[in-house]
Amino acid sequence: MRIPVKIVNPAATVPRPAYSGDDAGVDLASVADLTLKAGERALVPTGIAMAIPKGYGGFVQPRSGLAARHGITLTNSPGLIDSNYRGEIKVIIQNTSDEDFRISVGDRIAQLVIMPVEIADFQVVDVLPASERGDGGFGSSGR
Repeated sequence: MRIPVKIVNPAATVPRPAYSGDDAGVDLASVADLTLKAGERALVPTGIAMAIPKGYGGFVQPRSGLAARHGITLTNSPGLIDSNYRGEIKVIIQNTSDEDFRISVGDRIAQLVIMPVEIADFQVVDVLPASERGDGGFGSSGR
């Protein structure tokens, strides 16, 4: 699948997988230098915009290494990029650790997975079809 990418900041990096051909996601990189203080979050620009095909969505997810080693995660994970969005992709990063974390231009800050999505047509009904779970909520399946 080809996805048109527009560079909106000259420091931008075109998304690419770390291991060509084997990765489900591609890396997104920062075009800003900043320090995320302990517990702080920031909207970090990537310097790119793209045209995701209709019927697909872009799902922005944390990088597991940053999460495991530094407590860096995404506040709204996964972030969703709709197929009709054409603006710059920005990532809401949060530092959950008790130490400051430095982000430099070019650092890989998140990963993007392109996946097919169904467009739902919601219909109001009086009664829903029965299911084994029914209306059991949080904790209804036990520990």
